[in-house]
Amino acid sequence: MAHRTHHRRKRNHRKPPAERLELTIQSLGRHGDGIAERDDSRVSGPIYVPFTLAGERIEAEVRGERASLVRVIDAAPERVEPPCPLFGQCGGCAVQHLEPSAYTLWKRGLIETALINRAIAAEVAPLIDAHGQGRRRVTLHVRFDGARVNVGFMRSRSHELLKLERCPVLVPELSDIVAVVRALATPFTGAAGKLDFAVTTTDTGLDVDVRGAKDPDLKQRMDLAEAAERLDVARLSVDGELIAARRMPQIAMGLSKLTPPPSGFLQATSAGEQVLSDIIIAAMPGAGRVADLFCGVGPFTLRLAPEHPVDAYDSDAVALAALDQALRHTPELKAVSVVRRDLFESPLSVDDLKNYGAIIFDPPRAGAEAQARELAESSVPVIIAVSCEPATFARDAEILIQGGYSLESVSPVDQFKYTSHVEMIGVFKRVD
Repeated sequence: MAHRTHHRRKRNHRKPPAERLELTIQSLGRHGDGIAERDDSRVSGPIYVPFTLAGERIEAEVRGERASLVRVIDAAPERVEPPCPLFGQCGGCAVQHLEPSAYTLWKRGLIETALINRAIAAEVAPLIDAHGQGRRRVTLHVRFDGARVNVGFMRSRSHELLKLERCPVLVPELSDIVAVVRALATPFTGAAGKLDFAVTTTDTGLDVDVRGAKDPDLKQRMDLAEAAERLDVARLSVDGELIAARRMPQIAMGLSKLTPPPSGFLQATSAGEQVLSDIIIAAMPGAGRVADLFCGVGPFTLRLAPEHPVDAYDSDAVALAALDQALRHTPELKAVSVVRRDLFESPLSVDDLKNYGAIIFDPPRAGAEAQARELAESSVPVIIAVSCEPATFARDAEILIQGGYSLESVSPVDQFKYTSHVEMIGVFKRVD
């Protein structure tokens, strides 16, 4: 029997050689990249060029279907000066260079296209600006270069750190967050190569969770606690483990005050959360008992509970514990139950759904296909779908429509300014 070698061939990871081409951008894609077609008829297919606009003539370095912008030869009339000097380098924003009215049409069009692709005829309302004061949560990356602490975001389409001092899309309370994170990271100098700092603004101060630090030693913990005191950080955790709690972070939601878990999910902006909640409340007058599916920490549950009995479902035990604590400390609410359940593996059945006057479901980006199929067979009068992904929203909407529901309204909510992300909320009513 021949001896089998375990040596692997080294793969060639070199990038294909770049071509410098002049291109005409034909459209703005769903991720915010300009899309061109090769002028060379020997090669077909789209070329994606970030930071370009429809109608522009550009010069680009092209590798396969991806390209990097070299210069704009003829600019589109919709091109404006971006508000951030790092636009084009930072991987966070895609369309700061697009004039506001064109931007709102493009973002609304992301939802319209997804619905058309599913043959759903529905009027999409004008884009609601829910940026408010800015994003209330951010994750900053930290990389160490000897004794130097570098803080920033990732460069566009890269794993390389882009150092920065400020980000214009964040709330004012985060204007100096780079300096705060740099100080909090200092105790890890020489002990960690890469860290992430998840920071959330709350009504009582900053909530910071350090991720990737593994098990800090006693000196690091003491230094972190001292830094939290000096920087007036409300709560500081390392990978969810409490290091210092000078004040418990709290966020007002309806009549309640929620203490979110470290790195817990929240809507990107306070304004976005309020807009979504207002649309939900307006869609269910007299609905009686409500189920809030994929409820998370309960921003909708807590706002509905003063007027409606609510059953809140999610698989995240930590988020549900935070919601339950907020409920226990809020008087004068209707009956609320908090139920841990994996709605992907075990969606509420038609029989489970029969006693509800309204259902809200706000799943992750993958949508809620299994739950939508059960809802489509139910007799629930009103269903409200919240989503951050147009394609899966349209898929789940198609399932509900085929089951006898009418899509009464679709509202796009922009709490991810300058990015290709858009929140949407659809109101469905049973018609048969």
